[in-house]
Amino acid sequence: MIKLIATDIDGTLVKDGSTDINPEIFETAMKLKKKGIVFVAASGRQYPSIRRLFDPIHNNIIFIAENGAYIKCRGVEMFKSTMDKETVKELILEVRQLQDKNVMLTVSTPECMYIESRNKEFQDLLVYGYQNTIKQVDDVLKEDLDIIKIALFKADGIRTIAEEILIPKWENRLKVVMAGADWLDFMDSQVDKGNALLTIQNALSIQKKETMAFGDNLNDVGMLNHAGESFAVENAREELKAVAKHIAAAYYEDGVLKELKKLL
Repeated sequence: MIKLIATDIDGTLVKDGSTDINPEIFETAMKLKKKGIVFVAASGRQYPSIRRLFDPIHNNIIFIAENGAYIKCRGVEMFKSTMDKETVKELILEVRQLQDKNVMLTVSTPECMYIESRNKEFQDLLVYGYQNTIKQVDDVLKEDLDIIKIALFKADGIRTIAEEILIPKWENRLKVVMAGADWLDFMDSQVDKGNALLTIQNALSIQKKETMAFGDNLNDVGMLNHAGESFAVENAREELKAVAKHIAAAYYEDGVLKELKKLL
């Protein structure tokens, strides 16, 4: 019997960077709760963003934010993983050298996303697309921040730079994952959506076989591996489909919602 459901958001429930979510998700999550099933929204987005997205039911679900670096339930912080400050400094200095390749830097704390770019189109994407809480500063290294994630954005796709330059250099020191075609995320080496899901499973005494998970990208691998019933949506990367036990319809066909309704 399923007791816990965790789903990614961008590319799984909604289009990347969108806030256009089918309201039936809220109704269905509440019906699942009445059946004793816990619903977890798991995302690479910051907590304020996914909290706003699920505002109608925010006190009835659990949030995994920043790819597992932050977990919150009913306003209570369950877990937070901060990054080593010297490692952060080294990474940021390297990223600044990629500005001529139009790579945008974001630095996240649990409460806010800090950016150095003054590019209005980028800022609008963060605020109106992802509904992030942002603060523009001239130099993030001069701020005294408890950083839980660094994310890089490249509008025309970051995969080449990620796979040829950044991942090979940093994957042995930090957790580095593609979080969509345009995003590359860096967290503490122990951070992963799968570890976050395991934290919740242990807290609630729920087993892997009682867990269902949905995803579309490589930052969802760990989460799917900790679920007895794992789904990749049809539009997912092939690498994730190879990990998943099942394939659900694409996000634009409400694939996750269709699977959830089968549990009612």
